Amino acid sequence: MKDRVLAETVLSMTGFASVEGGYEGWTWTVEMRGVNGRTLDLRLRLPDLDGLEPKVRKALQTRLGRGNVSVLVKLQQSDTAATTVLNPQALDAALTHLQAIQFKAAQAGVDLAPTSASDVASMRNVIEITDRDTEDNSAELTRIVYETVETCLNLFVADRAREGSALAAVMGEQVDRIETLTQNALGAVGDRETAQKVALTRSLERLLGVTDVPDEDRLRHELALIAVKTDVTEELDRLDAHVAAARDLLQTKGPVGRKLDFLMQEFNREANTLCSKAQSAALTAIGLDLKTVIEQMREQVQNIE
Repeated sequence: MKDRVLAETVLSMTGFASVEGGYEGWTWTVEMRGVNGRTLDLRLRLPDLDGLEPKVRKALQTRLGRGNVSVLVKLQQSDTAATTVLNPQALDAALTHLQAIQFKAAQAGVDLAPTSASDVASMRNVIEITDRDTEDNSAELTRIVYETVETCLNLFVADRAREGSALAAVMGEQVDRIETLTQNALGAVGDRETAQKVALTRSLERLLGVTDVPDEDRLRHELALIAVKTDVTEELDRLDAHVAAARDLLQTKGPVGRKLDFLMQEFNREANTLCSKAQSAALTAIGLDLKTVIEQMREQVQNIE
């Protein structure tokens, strides 16, 4: 059995990442979720920031090969995004009214408490609260939000790689098991041929009604016919080739899920043929074990990008 080197580049299609950000009174959260899919299906829910969506879509298409991926960016304006502005006209009017009030109070002999600046500021319309103008800094806001998306994408890919590494370890063990079963099948074939020769000899003895061993040439001819119909050499050779191909794919950078899925079909085809040609309980059992391991591996492959 070959030493197995697990690839760190195998990616699962499932993953999750979340990052928060903020700028000039704005806060946002970026979330990415991925599940299995036959192709790359992007579902984006982004704020209306100029140029953000095409940049996000391009980044995802560059980094991801397959899967249903949802991206949500929640953008909101915090209280600090509002600013206060002094209204000069309202201030002049307020001071004029205060002077008039103080003059009338003095005439009436009424003492008034001193008026502070905060008292004036609290008067209607003297201080106005307005939303900060975002037009001048919209490009900067878009840039920083996109940087947060990139950070989230890096974490998302890392999460898919972590899951992919775990899947690669499981599939590597399954490939090892297929290789062992293939080697066991090769040994069972030799035992089967010996048993077939003994069984055929006994059958021919009964058929010919003799106690002597039948003609050796005839025996060889009958065995040759059986060997042609039940030969599994090609199937075992192809299984060995598929094992090598699977190991190579598990160490290949980039999306390999579709290739592995096709390889699982080839594995299963050879296992089915092996069972149909088995002609022995031992070889049939090995073929059934092969089909079980192959099916288990095929289920894992469905998660690979």
